[in-house]
Amino acid sequence: MLDMQRKMTNTFYAVLSLPATAMGFALCVQISALSWIMSTKYHLNIEEVGFVWASGPIAGILGQVIIGLVSDNAWFWGGRRRPFILIGGILAALMLFALPNVDAIGAALGTSNLLFIGIAVALLLDLSINVSFNPTRSIIADVTPEGDTRTKGYTWMQTISGMFGVIAYLIGAWLGNYTLIYSGVFLVLVFSIVPTLFITESRTLNQTATNTDTGAKDTIPTGTTDTGQFVRICIAHAFSWLGVQTMFVYMFAYAKQVLPANTDDQSIGQVIAISFAVLNTVGFILPVAALEPLAERLGRVRTHLLALAVMAVGYFGIVFFGKSAVSLYGLMIIVGIGWAAVVSLPFAIMTEKVDKSRMGLFMGIFNLSVVLPQLASSLFVGKFIQAAPDKSLIFVISGVSLAISAGLWLLVKEVQSGNKTEAKQGGSGH
Repeated sequence: MLDMQRKMTNTFYAVLSLPATAMGFALCVQISALSWIMSTKYHLNIEEVGFVWASGPIAGILGQVIIGLVSDNAWFWGGRRRPFILIGGILAALMLFALPNVDAIGAALGTSNLLFIGIAVALLLDLSINVSFNPTRSIIADVTPEGDTRTKGYTWMQTISGMFGVIAYLIGAWLGNYTLIYSGVFLVLVFSIVPTLFITESRTLNQTATNTDTGAKDTIPTGTTDTGQFVRICIAHAFSWLGVQTMFVYMFAYAKQVLPANTDDQSIGQVIAISFAVLNTVGFILPVAALEPLAERLGRVRTHLLALAVMAVGYFGIVFFGKSAVSLYGLMIIVGIGWAAVVSLPFAIMTEKVDKSRMGLFMGIFNLSVVLPQLASSLFVGKFIQAAPDKSLIFVISGVSLAISAGLWLLVKEVQSGNKTEAKQGGSGH
């Protein structure tokens, strides 16, 4: 084990965040370019684009749960999570390379059915991301003690991942989606492979970790799961993702309607990329800078539900005031407050409610609260949006979903900071 891991330094948190960053970058490429390329290059309509997006969550339903369960009980290539991070990263890079070459793949296979090929590529891309996303998040819980240190692991994950997400959207906005896609191929490979060389996994999850604030030895407990609380967290998180996914998949339809009539497809893609860059800028700045210290004062759950309420307000603001690119960018700042919480705090909250020795399995089940809403948005919401004359319905659905989610988080119990409790015990030889 390297000294940076033993001491839980900021450098270690940054390195620990890179595998999740690789998958986050791949996801950003998918969000920024998939709808755009399917509707402009391959001329699919809104509902067909929804079908392409639906293929990924279907893969994720099984992918994350199975990989989580297998990785909990596997050990090869020197790790429990490492092998799946490596395999998933390589596959994700290959599928990103395939994304702008759907027509060429179809020609090589002797078919002109681009919808079928698009679904196949999206399915394999999302499956690849899911193969790695679970282990990249589970490994953070595996190597950090519970409490504020665990929260720090996930807020650093979002800060690093979100920063590169912003870079992804800026590349798409200023250099084009094709440059973004091929940049993703390189970055996903590097960030999936290199960091695994510097992270040491414990063969047993009943491990002892050092509290960096006190020097006390914190035993990371296993064997207990609060099923009721875990289910409540999953349901609340699901409504967050129903709103978020509706924005991600169908925002191009809203942008087409509200932007000037002479705006071309490339400009629409640029507006979407800048909007998501603004969203992710707030999303990567706030977790460490604001959410972590606020969670220490108010608690993780209270901080999270307040951020979701603000996000709901931002969505309704887009409905009434987001009628230009500039106003859209401004309102995305408000939406980004909730986004910063959605992709960081729930992981820290959830991991303290479940049996640590089965973290991969529970992380996979928890992922159902992401992929099932994604599936619902892709298969059902698209029909209503396709028929609606006013595409602001997209953000009405998003706003209502986030408001419901904030209310449901009131049912989740706040957990006392584990590190603070352990610190008191640690001084007497814990």
